[in-house]
Amino acid sequence: MGIKLGLGLYPRLLTPENFRFARQAGATHIVAHLPGYSKTVKRSVPPEQVWTYEELRDLRAAMNAEGLELAAIENFEPEHWYDVLLDGPRKEEQMAGLKTIIRNMGQAGIPVMGYNFSYAGVWGRAQGQWARGGARSVGYIEELAPEQTPIPNGTVWNTVYDPNAPEGNIGTVTQEQLWSRFEYFLKELVPVAEEANVRLALHPDDPPLPELRGTARLVYKPEIYQQVLDLVPSHYNACEFCQGTIAEMNGEMDVYQAIDAYAGQQKIAYVHFRNVRGKVPSYYEVFVDEGDVDMIQALRLYHKHGFDGVIIPDHTPGLECAAPWQAGMAYALGWMRAALTMIEQE
Repeated sequence: MGIKLGLGLYPRLLTPENFRFARQAGATHIVAHLPGYSKTVKRSVPPEQVWTYEELRDLRAAMNAEGLELAAIENFEPEHWYDVLLDGPRKEEQMAGLKTIIRNMGQAGIPVMGYNFSYAGVWGRAQGQWARGGARSVGYIEELAPEQTPIPNGTVWNTVYDPNAPEGNIGTVTQEQLWSRFEYFLKELVPVAEEANVRLALHPDDPPLPELRGTARLVYKPEIYQQVLDLVPSHYNACEFCQGTIAEMNGEMDVYQAIDAYAGQQKIAYVHFRNVRGKVPSYYEVFVDEGDVDMIQALRLYHKHGFDGVIIPDHTPGLECAAPWQAGMAYALGWMRAALTMIEQE
């Protein structure tokens, strides 16, 4: 089968033109990042209304029409599961909604649900001309990061789900609370995922700090992924393996050992393939072929273990031109396609 090349698209980018762009640049699969979908596609229902089978079926069909497959959906809407995260009063109701989403995905033939079990989410990023030739990219630079203020009530994952929430903040979330809530999530959802044939794939924490804005973080070292996999052992409890985030971490494993460990267990559902310079608390993203990680070596490790899932560029520095995002993605996809061809022929 071999490793498959994909492109991640946010809701506003889910257009026939961008599907054709992805196909022309060598991708065969799409990862659809769907938070904000309700607002972007002007659904006639509130954001907390879960995605329907018909919506997911039609989204996949639109990609199929351009010669692509829908490999995964990435991230539930915060409105779908804030009380699952916060152990709030609507937890069971929202968990029932998540189960419906997974069943709808299974019926629509979408094989992976990527998610990030986190409160602060991706936070504190800075932008700078850090990539080759002064290309703009993102990073987490400790001295440039904003003050870590508590997360306000009615907010999770940098999204306000309740503008009328009482004043104050969600307070601290301890490691014990985080893992207890996460265990509930997995034990409830993994059996449904098994029935629906949809893998649940956890993204590691970016920035990979043990605590952010008063809340504990789940996978901030590569070896912690093993605790996630052992909590509810199943083919359907897997990794959304963000290689860039793993490379940013300080831990007992380096990025190559982590690929070896988790690809070796067949636990990687799909890969965010990007390169970085530095480690937490200060690092920044660069072009695929210029960072700290030997990306050819990384691809050889996936190949060695028979990984046949999708790799996507995730994000990449923009190129200085009229279409910085498209040019940056086309550069990354071309490099990845050439490298994969070489490795498969070795």
